Amino acid sequence: MASGSCHRRAGSRTAFPGVPERTGAAAPLRTQRVPRGRAGDGGSGPAPAPPRRGAPGPPRPPRPPRRRRARAAPAMRLWVLLSLLLLQEALPHVIGQPAKSKRPKEPGENKIKPVNKKLKPKTPKTKERESADSSLKSQSILTQVMDKGHVQKLAATLSLTAGQSIELRCKGSNVTWNYPSYLDTFKDSRLSIKQLDRYSQLILANSTAADTGEYSCWLQLCNGNKCRKDETKTGSTYIFFTDKEELFVPTPSYFEIVYLNPDKPAVIPCRVTTPSAKVTLHREFPAEEIEIDGTGIIYDAKKGFVFQHPTPDHKGIVYCKAESQGAPQISIKYHLLYVEVPKGPPSTTIAVSSSRARLSDRVHVVCTVLGEPDVDVNFRWQYPGQESERPVIIQNFWRLINRGIGHTTRISKSVLLVEDFEDIDVGNYVCIAQNLQGETTVATKVELK
Repeated sequence: MASGSCHRRAGSRTAFPGVPERTGAAAPLRTQRVPRGRAGDGGSGPAPAPPRRGAPGPPRPPRPPRRRRARAAPAMRLWVLLSLLLLQEALPHVIGQPAKSKRPKEPGENKIKPVNKKLKPKTPKTKERESADSSLKSQSILTQVMDKGHVQKLAATLSLTAGQSIELRCKGSNVTWNYPSYLDTFKDSRLSIKQLDRYSQLILANSTAADTGEYSCWLQLCNGNKCRKDETKTGSTYIFFTDKEELFVPTPSYFEIVYLNPDKPAVIPCRVTTPSAKVTLHREFPAEEIEIDGTGIIYDAKKGFVFQHPTPDHKGIVYCKAESQGAPQISIKYHLLYVEVPKGPPSTTIAVSSSRARLSDRVHVVCTVLGEPDVDVNFRWQYPGQESERPVIIQNFWRLINRGIGHTTRISKSVLLVEDFEDIDVGNYVCIAQNLQGETTVATKVELK
């Protein structure tokens, strides 16, 4: 082999002075402190013993930085731990909540703590659709035109000073209006209605207290000649035209009859033009104020006094009194009549002037109905010469009959008259009387004498 190379046999050991011998595991390093000499002795001290063969070498000098770092680390950890503990104790007092003691979690307990927060329950989608549908149904198509052409939606009620003019618009190409009926009865020229391409226009000029009432409109859906009201396209508002001189809405008469039915509410229509007016109800005889309890009798500024369940004790003559920043005003008088006729189909009878008539005689057939005073009755006739268009005269009328103090009944009659009796007039005469509750059919026969 070349000179200078060093070979070591397997298993041989080579020891160097001062270097520990490596085996399968690292030998621990042992250090020995060497005492320093006193000042002035030059640092001399006892000489170290010579190392033995195979013993560890001389100890390495200590490393001060590592020793100081090892001592500072536990102090720093202790300071951080104390700071965290102090912060944990002080935090609840700052936020106003007591400290919560920790407890071991039970098996299966969720690691995320529930938050004490009230959550709104989610409504089903079907209900959301229903609410959306109802909002569409309640959407108003009625607006008011303000100054400079501005348009605003109308509330349920509106108060204006009498004398002002008002313009209302209702969206749609086929609109129908409803307003106080007397404007049509007297064909008032102050009212004008125009149907334009996209909306209908209602203008009321120089308003008066008598114009107080409900104004509404709706869209008509037509199929050929048949039209119906579109319930989703409507609008309505009640307008008070205030007038200090007219606290009550004027009426064309000075006396009205109000029928009291035991099975439906009755209304005394003393409406006011000022919604804030104080209104009371009074009886003429005996002279007294009628107590309004808010249940049996209530007051609605849009309607008047409402008797929820009329009784015979309510009959008589009454009037209303209103006060609003001035002298009180009195309404017209109302005569309350109690009705005892039961509801149902018309109670009908038929009679003929003669059941056996000669040629050229004058024959009349009378159909009579006894019913409620405020219930209309319609009459229809069937007679022998009807298909041949035999000329006859038919007259309808009605009147009220007083059946005692405060008890009134309505008598409705229909009279069929044959002035020149002929052979074609011989046969059965049928009367059909109809009201809201049903119809009744009666008949009689006329023969040739």
